[in-house]
Amino acid sequence: MEPGNHSGLPVFLLLGLSEKSEIQSVVFGLFLSMYLVTIFGNLLIILAIVSDSHLHTPMYFFLSNLSFSDICFTSTIVPKMLLNIQTRSKVITYAGCITQMYFFTVFGLLDNLLLTVMACDRFVAICHPLHYTAIMSPRLCAQLLFLTWFISMLGALPESLSMLRLSFCAVIEIPHYFCELPEVLKLACSDTFNVILYMVTSIMGFFPLVGILFSYSRIVSSVLRISTADGKYKAFATCGSHLLVISLFYGTCLGVYLSSMQTHASGMGAFASVLYTVVTPMMNPFIYNLRNSDMKGTLRKLLCSVLSSQ
Repeated sequence: MEPGNHSGLPVFLLLGLSEKSEIQSVVFGLFLSMYLVTIFGNLLIILAIVSDSHLHTPMYFFLSNLSFSDICFTSTIVPKMLLNIQTRSKVITYAGCITQMYFFTVFGLLDNLLLTVMACDRFVAICHPLHYTAIMSPRLCAQLLFLTWFISMLGALPESLSMLRLSFCAVIEIPHYFCELPEVLKLACSDTFNVILYMVTSIMGFFPLVGILFSYSRIVSSVLRISTADGKYKAFATCGSHLLVISLFYGTCLGVYLSSMQTHASGMGAFASVLYTVVTPMMNPFIYNLRNSDMKGTLRKLLCSVLSSQ
């Protein structure tokens, strides 16, 4: 490949999970299946919440937005990967790489912030049940949703803008299946240290996690003061699904971070990224549907109505 820098609009090559041609069809089928399950499962959650007035509560309002965010999050990566496998092309343009990086970061941050808002919602519901409807009013929910979108779109800018000041060396091959910033920075010939970028990344990761930990520490403290075992079980049951999703999200992100620290293990980092870019959005509908009696009841009604109309 010809040497280039950002002024010459370089073209990147996404090497994917493996360069072995014999397993490309397996990778294509696996990722297509997981992508379709992700889309169908999260759309089902949105449809169930919209169609059932009993689910028009703050918790399900934010859950439907989390499902929408998961669909968009996965859609920024998987379709391009599937297209590259199908056409046997590894090319992604400079503009395409920046665009993918921006929207991937937007919806990743949005997931993170929505999980934080949902943790705060559970905190108010369990610790201040008598004032829950007054505090979590429709107006406040709309304002919180707007704030999460605004912070996500603003917070994703430093990563994308940092690409504009980089120059690249002769071979621009990304050992990944999408334009992940750490992998792209490794290929740059110029200085990649950006104070604003690292500050924004640290803040976006630190404060939401602190908010979640604070909310659940107060929830646990409040639940432990409940005298009856049945009351404790019901209180924990209301946030059990959310805790599982948080554990899955942060656990996979931590795994990717630890693997990225090993500079010689780019392949391992790509495989680890599958967990939070594809597996986590796919698992969220199963977690919320299987552990939530309200969701299961609504989905059962939807299925019965569909079958009766045929």
